Amino acid sequence: MQNLLIVGASYLFYAWWDYRFLALILLSTVIDFLVANQLKKEERKRQRKWLLFISLFFNLGMLAFFKYFNFFIESWTDAWQVFGVNMNVSTLKIILPVGISFYTFQTLSYTIDVYKKKIEPTSNIIQFAAFVSFFPQLVAGPIERASHLLPQFNTKRIFNSKFAISGFYLIIWGLFKKVVVADNCAFFVNQIFDGSAGYSSIELCLGALLFGFQIYGDFSGYSDIAIGVARLFGFSLMTNFSFPYFSRDIAEFWRRWHISLSTWFRDYVYIPLGGSKGTKWQSIHNVFIVFLVSGFWHGANWTFIVWGGLHAALFLPLMLLKSNRNHLKSTKVYLHQVPSLLITLVLVTIAWIFFRADNLAHAYQYIVDMCNFSHSGARVFYKSSKMLLFSSIIGFSILILLLFEFIAVQKNKKEVELSTFTAIFIVILICFMGVFKNPSEFIYFQF
Repeated sequence: MQNLLIVGASYLFYAWWDYRFLALILLSTVIDFLVANQLKKEERKRQRKWLLFISLFFNLGMLAFFKYFNFFIESWTDAWQVFGVNMNVSTLKIILPVGISFYTFQTLSYTIDVYKKKIEPTSNIIQFAAFVSFFPQLVAGPIERASHLLPQFNTKRIFNSKFAISGFYLIIWGLFKKVVVADNCAFFVNQIFDGSAGYSSIELCLGALLFGFQIYGDFSGYSDIAIGVARLFGFSLMTNFSFPYFSRDIAEFWRRWHISLSTWFRDYVYIPLGGSKGTKWQSIHNVFIVFLVSGFWHGANWTFIVWGGLHAALFLPLMLLKSNRNHLKSTKVYLHQVPSLLITLVLVTIAWIFFRADNLAHAYQYIVDMCNFSHSGARVFYKSSKMLLFSSIIGFSILILLLFEFIAVQKNKKEVELSTFTAIFIVILICFMGVFKNPSEFIYFQF
């Protein structure tokens, strides 16, 4: 009965956006449920591969059509234009279903793990439907593994006040990151990126930096809220962010940023390709594939692919020098590591420009203008009392964010832990500094 209630609530939650796309979740659920149970019965290698192919073809085909169809058509016509051939090909007005990149990867991991005989398939379709559509993490993750989340639907949940309170505090912290940090940063970020040609180099630098905090507050804020809501219902979801802006190199950044996605690509793409076990060139090839595919996962635009490629280029020297697994034991940051931390932040911020730009030309021009220090000053942040107020709120909120995270990092904690007093303090900040009029939609809803 508990699982049936969760399925009903999850479907209602998704239908509130657009009920028509519930059919995609239902199809994905039924197909992967049937495929997994048939895989359990089938021992013939060839037939097992065909069953896996059915799951891969349906899920990736659905994702490719809704998310990338127009991108492939436009890229095809652009490629022919290079040779002077103009092609009149129509694109489709396709609505991107919210969360499709997340739940397709979640169901795919289930089928792949059953195929590899790492887990046993469930024979209860209600449990599996609850796993696929669990509403807290349905539309923007974390991307859960069946080995972790599915067994939790197989046991009766009993309310645990201590666990629920920790979830409630995490929801408060996630709301702070979203409505105070991210949405306030968005006020300046949107202005600067939408009219970047009219801003000074310092303003452009600060715009890129603020976007880094906007996307972090936005996405990790949602993850915290999702994990917190799940705890209210007695579920434990995986940590999705682990203070990434306290990373001391790019490799550590990717162990801390969007953990559920980076580990998914590691386990289902990088390792099957051979990982780092082959020759040096094979390892380089595998790293670039993973980062480029990861970039492409984020959106149908060459900017995301270049963003992934930049991170691959930044990761490679660490891998070749065999220093990509430093800082595994402790998250503590020491004084002599601060330069490494700042360098990593600068490199990540430069890459974020491609992530936020409308196209490659926009990103290129943004960076060129950013490096042109003939125009100095940051008047946009203080040209009126309103702008000065927003600037003060943003500066103070980022300071609070970094302070709380620094304390957690130094204690080797996985998440910020609030006391009753600090929770009340954060709620007050949300009430007085949060953006509630015309708030920004969660960025990762578009992925």
